[in-house]
Amino acid sequence: MKMRLTLTRKRSLLGLLFISPWLIGFLLLFLKPLIESIRYSFNKLVIDPTGFKLESVGWSNFHNALFVDPNFNRILTESVLDMLINVPLILFFSLFSAVLLNQKFRGRAMARAIFFLPVILASGAISAAESAGLINLVGNAAVAEDMARTAQFNGAAIVDLLVHAGFPISITDYIVEAVMRIYEIVRSSGVQILIFLAALQSVPTSMYEVAKMEGATGYETFWKITFPMVSPLILTNIIYTIIDSFADSPVTQIIKETAFTSQNFGLSAAMSWLYTLAVSIMLLLIGVAISRKVFYQN
Repeated sequence: MKMRLTLTRKRSLLGLLFISPWLIGFLLLFLKPLIESIRYSFNKLVIDPTGFKLESVGWSNFHNALFVDPNFNRILTESVLDMLINVPLILFFSLFSAVLLNQKFRGRAMARAIFFLPVILASGAISAAESAGLINLVGNAAVAEDMARTAQFNGAAIVDLLVHAGFPISITDYIVEAVMRIYEIVRSSGVQILIFLAALQSVPTSMYEVAKMEGATGYETFWKITFPMVSPLILTNIIYTIIDSFADSPVTQIIKETAFTSQNFGLSAAMSWLYTLAVSIMLLLIGVAISRKVFYQN
């Protein structure tokens, strides 16, 4: 007799099927290096004529990373602060752009491709070519100085305008910071825009038709229908943006330099685990806080 699977079991099996490539890759490729990094974080790598060996140092590497190294704490704090500034800006820009791109207009496909173009330009191949000098996206030194002076002038003009308009200093600083980071925000928003577009297109059109028949305004329709229906993807985009912001931050650079330039692999491993712990705590706190406000349609 065949065993009938319930809907819940079918969904669970489907979920396992989707994560199976990642799970297999983790077990075969990442599990052993992960265990080795834990070993290295509690040991010191000593090279001798016969090869190398690990000498146990206990928690010394973690102590050195937190209290002895002059740069790690500062760079980690700056990365966290940058993340706290960038994530709300990226989410707002992504949702705003997705709502616009979800409208019907001529050239919509081209507009969507243009918004995703910064993701391609920020790929590893383009970044490597730029850093190696093969691609010069800025120009010569005179052009770079002109761009810097223009940015400073625009920032001062924005501050003067907002202050005279009566905005508080904290809001003024945040808006100016957002304007100065506009390239970084646009470059980091391509994937989030696609996710929001998929969420917007999954909202039943019948809801909008009923709201229109009831006389709801566009503002009411957005906050009563669109925003609640895409709120699960807001949580997804927040988690993705936080991880993406930490993936190529100055912290990863100092960890790499500690390992391969200073040849201090134990300290580098300890920094990596402290970095992982900080990111995990932030993801846990933000995920728990926002998941309570997420609307899930049954």
